[in-house]
Amino acid sequence: MAQADWLLCDADDTLWENNIYFEEAIREFIEFVDHPVLSPAEVRRSLDRVEMHNIKLRGYGTANFGLNLAECFEGLRGRPADAVERRRLQGMADQVLHAPVTPIPGVPETLEELVRRYRLGLVTKGDKTEQRSKLGRSGLASAFEYVVTVPEKDTECYQAVVMELGADPDRTWMIGNSPKSDINPALAAGLGAVLVWNDNTWSLEMQALPVGHERYRAVRRFSDLTSIF
Repeated sequence: MAQADWLLCDADDTLWENNIYFEEAIREFIEFVDHPVLSPAEVRRSLDRVEMHNIKLRGYGTANFGLNLAECFEGLRGRPADAVERRRLQGMADQVLHAPVTPIPGVPETLEELVRRYRLGLVTKGDKTEQRSKLGRSGLASAFEYVVTVPEKDTECYQAVVMELGADPDRTWMIGNSPKSDINPALAAGLGAVLVWNDNTWSLEMQALPVGHERYRAVRRFSDLTSIF
């Protein structure tokens, strides 16, 4: 069993599904663009480029996703979107914003067991109001002693969180589905990290995994965490 005092959890696509709703909206977007030359995969790559660029400027969150859809649409069409098109694009983002927040099977029971032995924190990124709303709708808020929403989950973020908690990095673990945001930067900050695999992880969150790192673990399901902690 891993030695731990604090277990920090990611939210989206770790505790509840999130990216599946973005993917549904993106499929609708690609059909709506109906580009005469580019393939659906090429339209998707165009949107990915817009998102990667704008993350640095505006960050994450569904409101920014809607702006990215409009910017990509206008770039591909070579003209501004009209009022009807803008409403349609905004509707794609709104359907993500109002998507259900349902815990992934096994999450509530596992948190209930872990909170008996460890202090639990939630570290997520995006729009603070949006993330707080999802946590409240999930029914999982009571499990977490500490909750923070940050602009980006990088090494400096995890160092700051550990300092704020007064925690020992050697006895603190980050749990999440994203190699880019949950695993690699947490390990670089001196924490342990557990990847909870999710087949629906956003492609822009994928990176090489640190196989062989002494403080890296991976599980298939959130409920498998009880075999580590």
